[in-house]
Amino acid sequence: MRWYLLLLFLVSQGFVFSQQRVSKSDSLAVVKVLFTQQEHWNNGAIDAFMEGYLKSDQLVFSGAAGPIFGWESTRERYLQTYSNREKMGTLKFDVLHLLALSPTVIQLQGKFYLTRSMGDAQGFFTLNWIRVEDQWYIISDHTSAAPL
Repeated sequence: MRWYLLLLFLVSQGFVFSQQRVSKSDSLAVVKVLFTQQEHWNNGAIDAFMEGYLKSDQLVFSGAAGPIFGWESTRERYLQTYSNREKMGTLKFDVLHLLALSPTVIQLQGKFYLTRSMGDAQGFFTLNWIRVEDQWYIISDHTSAAPL
């Protein structure tokens, strides 16, 4: 009898956690925020770029140095790592995939290209977005560099 309950539990969890399609309106809203961030970055406006992130201690940014928690700590990391326009360069995003994890959470996989006089960079990122009062914000950012 226990195996039947375990099987029922596992099957029901598959339905609860199954992947969902992202609605057209949510897809457009998330991508709009992402490309607005790209524009702010290319204008040298890190504070405006940060408006795409949820202003919360729950925000996590994960990169080569490990996770950083909180909006202010993430902002400080960007300001220290990209302290001038030469280091910031010109950013270009490509969206690779969008996936709805729930009605209020979307995962986006993408690729970034950073063109700089000091040397170009590129890599991949996974962003988890959360909808708060009809606005989408990044709650988790995992970014990894890739060889050119």
